[in-house]
Amino acid sequence: MQHSKSTPRVAVSLGGSETRIIMAANKLSLVAVLVVVASYAALSSARTFTVGDDQGWMSGIDYTDWTTGKTFAVGDKLRFSYGSQYHTVTEVSKSGYYTCSANDALSDDTSGWTVVTLTAPGTRYFICNIPGLCSSGMKLSVTVPESGPVPSEATRGGTLVPAMGSVVVVVAVATGALIKLALF
Repeated sequence: MQHSKSTPRVAVSLGGSETRIIMAANKLSLVAVLVVVASYAALSSARTFTVGDDQGWMSGIDYTDWTTGKTFAVGDKLRFSYGSQYHTVTEVSKSGYYTCSANDALSDDTSGWTVVTLTAPGTRYFICNIPGLCSSGMKLSVTVPESGPVPSEATRGGTLVPAMGSVVVVVAVATGALIKLALF
């Protein structure tokens, strides 16, 4: 007679308090994941501002007026659209901004399509380096305030451009949460 080997099975019986502790830990981990996802979504809600709106980066626009009513934040992007043969986007110091001088240029782009990410609080200065255009008003200063209360969507302006990664993360976490809830 042949004996079959079988894997021994162990039955574990958890009391009521142990079960409640495990369920609480599972719920706590789910809450932690949701908090991380919410934080990531908030960070990825950067806005893209098209400088000069529909007219773009060109002479004859009051860029001081254009910034009025807009609130810029770290992570936002400035999109400059312009004729590359006619204009530049040159980032300069405060002094270069007020004197319309690119001698201390931090960057200079002539591509016709420049995107600048606002990476830190403070003021950034941009001019067109074509002779005579900055002095006739083709310059922009943008201030990102220190961290503080987040303004309402109505006062932010710009176009919300969610990162595709945040959409994938939200879908993945939602799916995981549903599976976890179904199993427990």
